[in-house]
Amino acid sequence: MTKRLLLCYRRMVHLNMKRKIICKFTILQKYLNSFCNKVLACWLGKSINYRQLSHNQSFPTTTTATGIPSPPVGAEMASHRGFSENMASTCCCDHSNNSSENVVALKISLLGDNQIGKTSFLRKYVGKEKVDEGLSTKGVNQMDKTLCVKGTRISYSMWEVKGDVSGPTQIPMACKDSVAMFFMFDLTSRCTLSSVLSWHQQARQWNQTAIPVMIGTKFDDFVKLPLDLQWTIASQARAYAKALNAPLFFSSATYNINVNKIFKFITAKLFNLPWSLERNLTIGEPIIDF
Repeated sequence: MTKRLLLCYRRMVHLNMKRKIICKFTILQKYLNSFCNKVLACWLGKSINYRQLSHNQSFPTTTTATGIPSPPVGAEMASHRGFSENMASTCCCDHSNNSSENVVALKISLLGDNQIGKTSFLRKYVGKEKVDEGLSTKGVNQMDKTLCVKGTRISYSMWEVKGDVSGPTQIPMACKDSVAMFFMFDLTSRCTLSSVLSWHQQARQWNQTAIPVMIGTKFDDFVKLPLDLQWTIASQARAYAKALNAPLFFSSATYNINVNKIFKFITAKLFNLPWSLERNLTIGEPIIDF
């Protein structure tokens, strides 16, 4: 009887050890696959398949005393960390002299697929009262904003290349002489992320010196996704940004997350201004990677 109990005990120990080994091997295999996916995305430029994003998942919101829904949790956390800024910058320059010779004119290009939020992004930065001042033609949308930096007036002319059929034909006109190029994608759409490499390739044919910036839009929808899916998308976006040698920002025009911060980054980069940018790789918060 004792021998049988001893034999059963040994079998149980053996099975438990086997299960632990299989479990550890599975975890190791998962991380190795993830690492290989990042390497492929970075060096081969090939898209990595992950689960189809769901647009039907519910997201809890709270209601304030006035009855207005409050921003999602991710946006609230971002606001406390300095990611949500005022919509328009305050200009302290003297506008009594309207001569254009006192203005530094700079051009920025925005590229990406259709319906990813490029226009909403621009409108948030320019200001709603100035939306109608933009020039919209076939394949391109152009808006301007003038701001003051240390007594110098800077006029940004922002050229948005539309993602429809006529858009790519306007890339030469939109990218020529640009000081920065924003490569944008929808954080909830993997096909728009995969298209970033194509947009970058086309744009670089006409401009080799502009500062590249990779921007993921609709962060307020992105935080509704499961954390594991957010991690997968963020990892692939970071791999693409590394391949493009570009900083990566997650943004939301709806809640003004990282919109002004992106333009502050470009301004500081162009004029060598002492402005520090905090890196944030926390899943569930708007990523900033550089």
